[in-house]
Amino acid sequence: MDATTEKFVASGPSTVDSTAGMRGCGLANLTWVGVDKEELRQRLLMPEYLRLAMRDCIKRKDATAIPDHLLLPGGGVADMAPHAPMVVFINPKSGGRHGPVLKERLQHLMSDEQVFDLTEVKPHEFVRYGLACLEKVAAEGDECAKECRARLRIMVAGGDGTVGWVLGCLGELNKDETSHIPPVGVIPLGTGNDLSRSFGWGGSFPFAWRSAVKRTLHRASMGPVARLDSWKILVSMPSGEVVDPPYSLKAAEENELDQGLEAGVDAPPVAKSYEGVFYNYLSIGMDAQVAYGFHHLRNTKPYLAQGPISNKLIYSGFSCTQGWFCTPCVSDPGLRGLRNILKIHIKKVNCSQWEEIAVPKNVRSVVALNLQSYGSGSHPWGNLKPEYLEKRGFVEAHSDDGLIEIFAFKHGWHASFVMTELISAKHIAQAAAVRFELRGGDWKDAFLQMDGEPWKQPMNPEYSTFVEIKKVPFQSLMINGA
Repeated sequence: MDATTEKFVASGPSTVDSTAGMRGCGLANLTWVGVDKEELRQRLLMPEYLRLAMRDCIKRKDATAIPDHLLLPGGGVADMAPHAPMVVFINPKSGGRHGPVLKERLQHLMSDEQVFDLTEVKPHEFVRYGLACLEKVAAEGDECAKECRARLRIMVAGGDGTVGWVLGCLGELNKDETSHIPPVGVIPLGTGNDLSRSFGWGGSFPFAWRSAVKRTLHRASMGPVARLDSWKILVSMPSGEVVDPPYSLKAAEENELDQGLEAGVDAPPVAKSYEGVFYNYLSIGMDAQVAYGFHHLRNTKPYLAQGPISNKLIYSGFSCTQGWFCTPCVSDPGLRGLRNILKIHIKKVNCSQWEEIAVPKNVRSVVALNLQSYGSGSHPWGNLKPEYLEKRGFVEAHSDDGLIEIFAFKHGWHASFVMTELISAKHIAQAAAVRFELRGGDWKDAFLQMDGEPWKQPMNPEYSTFVEIKKVPFQSLMINGA
């Protein structure tokens, strides 16, 4: 059904499948939805001269390469600007590889120039050349360009890693404190989609409902803006170690570990560092090891990863074979508790002093979590009672409170009960900054993952590897789709 105007009524048992599809996209509470295609197009579509100017600047990688014939004499007036000019980034490799189909649908609803395939145009290219082009035209007195820049919204079709990539590139705009940061919404194409769930966009996208694309864009054009903390991670390791970091970690020029906490004799004499930003979580231990095996298989045999359901089945299989649910060989150091290799120091809110926190006995995974949603919609921190919060010195957790929650899993069975919300995870701390110290000994490697991107971290028997987490000074802006 693809009429210009479509209406849906969620009613009795005969519409169970339809309602389930709506719920997956955060639409279960709507009893009557009508979205006019032409009205929506008018709300989102930027004037052609601006779209073509931005396209040319991105292609030439030059924000000043604007052909004179594209611009209006005297500039456009403010009334020409749409209510909610929007661009969409699509990762065709996310989830079930639905990107190409969605790209065609979005281009039909909007325009070719406002829909970007991330294999062709990277987010930082859009920021440096596309947005910069719009700002240049606005600075020359074009009121339409000025309004489009101020009202611009961005949608990201992909998983949590893709959303984080776009948010990180938009963060470059904070260097210029006068730049408006466009808010970001999500079309969930990944496996977990926890960022999407946290801001009301649902855990999956119902491609059986072509109209869902229109409704999603409509909601994105009108949704309120919320804030999201982001966290900088610095990994400092002995210089001789070789690591293959995920895309989100980049080599750092300097080792910027907090000098308020001495690394002591365990610090390597020469260190190399990597840095990055995460929005959802960082984890150390067995869960990251399972994720690492899954990603390696998906990269070497992509035909196995045909969608979220198959991904989760493969993931479950790896959980069993890696010793997450059972320990086939206790003599293997990699299957022992993290207490043998891990130290945790934290800074509490409004406190400049670091303090060491004991690692609980027999835990095999430690997670630092920013969002309310983790592992495809679970809430492992739990909804804690006021008396427990007061007893532990915690506050109610939010994604914009400047605090990160640290908890642990003992093994796969414990994690399963936590993920089904029968029990809470093992609470460790709530902190404004964290430093993990990893020391090898019998362990040759540790496994870490950050927002779904895992990597193998080599362990040195003589010197420690440090993983330090601090809040980024600015917050990201998200469109609330609920």
